[in-house]
Amino acid sequence: MKTILPFFILSTLILFSCGSDSQKELPPPNILWISTEDIDPAWGCYGDDYATTPNIDKLAADGFIYTRASSTSPICAPARSTLITGMYATSLGTQHLRSDVPLPDDLQILPEILRDNGYYTTNNAKTDYNFSAEGRWHDSSNEAHWRNREEGQPFFSVVNFMITHEGPTNNANPESVKKDLELRHDPEKAPIPPYFPDTPKMREIMAHAYDLISIFDQGVGDLVQQLKDDGLYDNTIIFVFSDHGFGLPRHKRWLNNSGVHIPLVLHVPQKYRHLVSNLKTQQVDDLVGFVDFAPTVLGLAGIAPSSYMEGKNFLGPKAEINQYNFGFRSRADDCNDMSRSVFDGRYLYIRNYIPQLPYIQEAVIFTQAKQAMAEIYRTRNENALPSHMEQYFHPKMTLELYDLDEDPYELNNLALKPEYQERVRSFQKELDQWMVKHRDSGMLNESEYMLRAQGSSVYEILRDGAHFDPEKTLEAMNLVGQIDGGSTIKRMQDEDPLIRYWGLMALEYAGLNSSLLLQELEIMLDDPSPINAIQSAKMLIQFREDPKAYETLGKHLQAEEETTVLHAAIALRLLEEKAKPLIPLVKAEIYPRFEGKVWGRYKSWSYPMFIGMALDQARINCGEEIRVN
Repeated sequence: MKTILPFFILSTLILFSCGSDSQKELPPPNILWISTEDIDPAWGCYGDDYATTPNIDKLAADGFIYTRASSTSPICAPARSTLITGMYATSLGTQHLRSDVPLPDDLQILPEILRDNGYYTTNNAKTDYNFSAEGRWHDSSNEAHWRNREEGQPFFSVVNFMITHEGPTNNANPESVKKDLELRHDPEKAPIPPYFPDTPKMREIMAHAYDLISIFDQGVGDLVQQLKDDGLYDNTIIFVFSDHGFGLPRHKRWLNNSGVHIPLVLHVPQKYRHLVSNLKTQQVDDLVGFVDFAPTVLGLAGIAPSSYMEGKNFLGPKAEINQYNFGFRSRADDCNDMSRSVFDGRYLYIRNYIPQLPYIQEAVIFTQAKQAMAEIYRTRNENALPSHMEQYFHPKMTLELYDLDEDPYELNNLALKPEYQERVRSFQKELDQWMVKHRDSGMLNESEYMLRAQGSSVYEILRDGAHFDPEKTLEAMNLVGQIDGGSTIKRMQDEDPLIRYWGLMALEYAGLNSSLLLQELEIMLDDPSPINAIQSAKMLIQFREDPKAYETLGKHLQAEEETTVLHAAIALRLLEEKAKPLIPLVKAEIYPRFEGKVWGRYKSWSYPMFIGMALDQARINCGEEIRVN
């Protein structure tokens, strides 16, 4: 492996001392974000010998390389929501993929604040924030460019590259997307992590992923050249980064470090080096996350961050350094989940609150149409899949702890080892405090908080102390993973629907079955909270295929609120063959409501798509042949 590129600049070429008159006369810096999709720190400047990234490496050679940057979420929409607001998506209810969440009327995102302070703001072109981006930029389109601003106006521009997305990465015909790439990566030399099967096909997939990174690198070079052609390179601070890990299993959608660890290279012109005076070396080991990017950009522009922003400015004389990076995984597509993480720079702690649901489920998103998944299924069928990948087809461990210094691939879970119990408790305490402080919306099921937020916003209802007690809810959540049937059934009788919900989750994971539990589940079929009725119906059907439970689930599949339908459809999918009595209803009345042209099947990219995916898989589980791209 290469070493990090040598650092030549700060000690010899700083042109201005802090507070000098020449600095005060400088115009505000231009700021360019160059973001790409779905890649690890697989660039030459990170010591990756296999990577071919000369343009990024050149920026890094006289810039800064962040070694511990995090996207906070291992999938695009919640990560991008955090990035553009400076707030954890879990604080806003935007932590799922994908959703359409109401925000407070007075909440401004980063480009709006910059626009109000004289910046020209452009986004080319992906938003995917889980809320409407309409009217929040000067221009957010495929034609958006800093060149359209007024003469001399500072700009904040975002350019998003899609070429490295999991779609092209898993493309069965890769030549179509890299026909103009001259230098190709040799599959024989491709780095294969130990959790992947080391097969010719997996090497081909990995080599292809690196080829796509090279195409992205060429795009970075083109943008840098445009800045130089415009005479703007020496006036523009450049961030180059990815939105989360590789578009491959165990990376994208996974809350491991492999899912949230991102590359981040920062280029700062010499005249603006005083704005990053805290950076003393080229390699920066500070913990930074997407939640910190917005307040940091505002700091570079000389603008105070909004009071509601939760991130820290990590650059300049007043830089704040994080002690931890926090992460979150919630619903991804039609696979519901609730996991949270804490990272201190060495140890990664993950708490799974719905551990009964494995990472890899019988779901459309894990279809064999994706090259990587097809190879995983193939080797699994031949009993040749590495054990570390096999475990993702099974329920999760409730607690996970990894020492990334000793175990960079996160293969050895230390959470149950006696000598690490004090560390586990310390991490859990930090996580509990963080979830309560930021009113983590994952304490509520998505269906519940979207119903409560009608006429308001998720952010506001989470801060309504009369209707949400985070400490009490968290106490119930932390019962998941403990076997205490009497205490948990008692919580199913609580007046708070959130406590009842987490009681159901704890009992499902524990796998307990008793006449008392069945009686309580029968009562909860009429629960006023739809998600509790849905979960009770699913559990009763799994236990004894209860007729009233089918009736209850069918009722909620026909609900008006789309998130209620979504979670009912997810429950139906998880019933596998036991869903069969409801399939006629699905085909006749429910599916037609959500079908359309997206992927040739679904009405939109949001809730209807994931409802349709869950319903499609439910039909496949019951023996129908349905082809989904």
